[in-house]
Formats: sequence, structure tokens, C-alpha cells
Amino acid sequence: MNKFLILDGMNLVRRIHAAQPNETDISGLKERVHGACKKLLKFHQPSHVAIVWDGNALSWRKALYEDYKKGRKPMPEALANGLNDIKRYLAEHHIASLEADSEADDVIATLATKLVSIGGEAIIVSTDKGFSQLNHPNIKQWDHFNQTYMTVEAMEQKLGVEHKQFIDYLALAGDSGNKIPGVPGIGPKSAVELLKIFRSLANIYSSIEQVGSKQAKKLEEGKHLARLSYKLVQLQLDMPLNANLKQFRLPKTQ
Repeated sequence: MNKFLILDGMNLVRRIHAAQPNETDISGLKERVHGACKKLLKFHQPSHVAIVWDGNALSWRKALYEDYKKGRKPMPEALANGLNDIKRYLAEHHIASLEADSEADDVIATLATKLVSIGGEAIIVSTDKGFSQLNHPNIKQWDHFNQTYMTVEAMEQKLGVEHKQFIDYLALAGDSGNKIPGVPGIGPKSAVELLKIFRSLANIYSSIEQVGSKQAKKLEEGKHLARLSYKLVQLQLDMPLNANLKQFRLPKTQ
């Protein structure tokens, strides 16, 4: 079975870079990133590996909602200037890069989904909770920094909803990290309560007369934002990849 280790490039590199006392000093960063990759390869023993990078094109999410990810700290200039050097260094050590046009998340989700559809196994290395919506026994998510799998069960316990309700939950409660608005006035607790009763976002709105008047008013006024948020949090699984699996196969000695 092909086992594909898919690294969320900026998630990994920015976390490693942030641990440095001086953000303008990137000396040794490429070696530390490679060291993290070596550790991941040794632990997971994949047949294939790719590190996927965000691109500079306007994200479809940003085009749909201008405030998406608004206020996020920009990438430090020194890191931005050093990225190509990091990519070259990793390539020299058999870790190939895959460049997304805009956000890496959709490309990673597409890669993982395509691989498991042909009988492979995908391990996504990222701390981004958005990948938890991918529902397949052969897609796993690994948190390199805590050295643990991010399981569906743990996310269900954390959010208080079932796996199939994750997107509905975020559409209601929003996601402050990505500036997903959700429905104003409907926080995490209310979202959980509503989904326990009505099971889905669609059911909530089709049964709005059964919701308490105060919540119903908030839901009606925020209906467009609920729909927008639902779209924003969904991963796209059909991105053009322009890549072949053999590009990412590791040499036998790796």
C-alpha cells in the first residue's frame, strides 16, 4: 500500500520559525525544518512524501468573503525571503514541494482524497483543525509539535458535536482563527445545543418555528452568514494538481 506523508508547509515552517528568539534570523532554519522532516519520515515510514505550500494567488475564500483571515500576522520578511532556499534544501534531500495557487489546504485535501480512493493511506502533518472534516479511515492527521494524532474522537469531544456536524457547527459558531463569521449571537454553546436538537444546519432552518424566538431572530438575520460560513469552511477535494504520484516517491535508502 502507498503511504503518503503530506506536509502542510507553512504550518510546519512558521511554527518552527516562531520558536526562534529573533524572527529576522533564519540561519539554521532550513536544517531545523529538514530535521523535523527526517523525524517524521523515520516515525511514519511513508513510501511517498510531499510538502505543500501556499501560493500568492487570491484565494477563492478571500474572493467570496473579504474579511477571511483578516488580521493574521503577516509572514516575517526574513522567512518570506528564505522560503525558496528551504524548498531547494528539502528537494536536495528527496522531499519534493508542491505549490498551490493560493491556499495549500484544498490541495492537501485533494491529494489525500485521491490517494485513498486508489487504496492508499494519507497522513496529513498539520495542526489545522479544518482537516478533521475529511472522513476516511485511511486519512490520518498528525500533530508534529505534540507528537500525536489529531483524531475525530478528540475533536468530537472538544467541540461537543458529532463528526458529520463539524461543518454545521462552524457555520453557526464561526471560527475566530480564520475570521469565519458564523451567525452573530450564536456562540459555541448555542451551536452545540441547536445541533443536538435539530441535527443539522438545514434542519434548523427548516424547523425555525420550533426554535425560541430570540434565537430564531438571530438565525433569520444571520442566515446569509451561515450559508457563507458553511461554504468557507468546506475543503475542496477536486483541485487540479498537475503532479504525478511518482514525483513524490522516496528512494529506498531514505
